[in-house]
Amino acid sequence: MSDSSQGAAASQPLPVPTHQPFPVVRLAYAFVFALVAWMALWLVFVLGVAQFAILAVSGRVNDELKGFTLGLVQYLWELLAFIVFIRDERPFPFAPFPRHL
Repeated sequence: MSDSSQGAAASQPLPVPTHQPFPVVRLAYAFVFALVAWMALWLVFVLGVAQFAILAVSGRVNDELKGFTLGLVQYLWELLAFIVFIRDERPFPFAPFPRHL
Protein backbone atom coordinates (compact mmCIF):
# COMPACT_ATOMS: atom_id res chain seq x y z
CA MET A 1 0.00 0.00 0.00
CA SER A 2 1.08 3.50 -0.62
CA ASP A 3 1.13 6.33 1.90
CA SER A 4 -1.74 8.10 0.14
CA SER A 5 -4.16 5.17 0.73
CA GLN A 6 -3.23 5.04 4.44
CA GLY A 7 -3.76 8.78 4.82
CA ALA A 8 -7.22 8.59 3.26
CA ALA A 9 -8.22 5.78 5.62
CA ALA A 10 -6.96 7.72 8.64
CA SER A 11 -9.01 10.82 7.75
CA GLN A 12 -12.34 8.97 7.60
CA PRO A 13 -14.53 9.49 10.66
CA LEU A 14 -15.05 6.64 13.08
CA PRO A 15 -18.35 4.80 12.74
CA VAL A 16 -21.09 6.02 15.07
CA PRO A 17 -22.69 3.32 17.22
CA THR A 18 -26.23 2.57 16.05
CA HIS A 19 -27.66 1.50 19.42
CA GLN A 20 -28.83 3.77 22.20
CA PRO A 21 -27.28 3.68 25.66
CA PHE A 22 -28.72 1.28 28.22
CA PRO A 23 -31.79 2.85 29.93
CA VAL A 24 -30.63 2.68 33.55
CA VAL A 25 -33.32 5.06 34.82
CA ARG A 26 -36.06 3.04 33.13
CA LEU A 27 -34.65 -0.14 34.67
CA ALA A 28 -34.88 1.44 38.12
CA TYR A 29 -38.48 2.48 37.47
CA ALA A 30 -39.21 -1.03 36.17
CA PHE A 31 -37.98 -2.61 39.40
CA VAL A 32 -40.10 -0.28 41.52
CA PHE A 33 -43.15 -0.76 39.29
CA ALA A 34 -42.62 -4.53 39.39
CA LEU A 35 -42.93 -4.44 43.19
CA VAL A 36 -46.05 -2.30 42.91
CA ALA A 37 -47.47 -4.71 40.28
CA TRP A 38 -46.81 -7.67 42.60
CA MET A 39 -48.72 -5.97 45.41
CA ALA A 40 -51.53 -4.93 43.05
CA LEU A 41 -51.88 -8.49 41.78
CA TRP A 42 -52.29 -9.81 45.32
CA LEU A 43 -54.77 -7.06 46.10
CA VAL A 44 -56.80 -8.10 43.04
CA PHE A 45 -56.83 -11.69 44.36
CA VAL A 46 -57.94 -10.53 47.82
CA LEU A 47 -60.68 -8.36 46.31
CA GLY A 48 -61.84 -11.32 44.24
CA VAL A 49 -62.16 -13.44 47.37
CA ALA A 50 -63.99 -10.56 49.09
CA GLN A 51 -66.36 -10.28 46.14
CA PHE A 52 -67.14 -14.02 46.42
CA ALA A 53 -67.79 -13.61 50.14
CA ILE A 54 -70.12 -10.67 49.51
CA LEU A 55 -71.89 -12.69 46.82
CA ALA A 56 -72.34 -15.61 49.23
CA VAL A 57 -73.78 -13.39 51.96
CA SER A 58 -75.93 -10.94 50.00
CA GLY A 59 -76.64 -12.85 46.81
CA ARG A 60 -75.20 -10.13 44.55
CA VAL A 61 -71.84 -8.56 43.78
CA ASN A 62 -70.82 -5.16 45.10
CA ASP A 63 -70.75 -2.73 42.16
CA GLU A 64 -68.38 -0.28 43.87
CA LEU A 65 -65.91 -3.04 44.64
CA LYS A 66 -66.26 -4.32 41.08
CA GLY A 67 -65.50 -0.84 39.68
CA PHE A 68 -62.47 -0.38 41.93
CA THR A 69 -61.15 -3.82 41.01
CA LEU A 70 -61.54 -3.00 37.32
CA GLY A 71 -59.50 0.19 37.79
CA LEU A 72 -56.87 -1.79 39.69
CA VAL A 73 -56.66 -4.38 36.90
CA GLN A 74 -56.24 -1.60 34.34
CA TYR A 75 -53.49 -0.11 36.50
CA LEU A 76 -51.82 -3.51 36.71
CA TRP A 77 -51.90 -3.68 32.90
CA GLU A 78 -50.27 -0.22 32.69
CA LEU A 79 -47.55 -1.30 35.12
CA LEU A 80 -46.76 -4.47 33.17
CA ALA A 81 -46.94 -2.65 29.83
CA PHE A 82 -44.33 -0.14 31.04
CA ILE A 83 -42.07 -2.88 32.39
CA VAL A 84 -42.03 -4.83 29.10
CA PHE A 85 -41.71 -1.74 26.83
CA ILE A 86 -45.25 -1.88 25.38
CA ARG A 87 -45.79 1.71 26.46
CA ASP A 88 -43.36 4.47 27.36
CA GLU A 89 -45.61 6.55 29.61
CA ARG A 90 -44.94 5.92 33.25
CA PRO A 91 -48.06 4.81 35.17
CA PHE A 92 -49.53 6.29 38.33
CA PRO A 93 -48.27 8.31 40.29
CA PHE A 94 -46.71 9.94 37.21
CA ALA A 95 -49.99 9.73 35.29
CA PRO A 96 -53.63 9.66 36.42
CA PHE A 97 -54.93 6.47 37.98
CA PRO A 98 -57.06 4.56 35.44
CA ARG A 99 -60.79 5.09 35.76
CA HIS A 100 -63.13 2.19 35.33
CA LEU A 101 -65.57 2.23 32.44
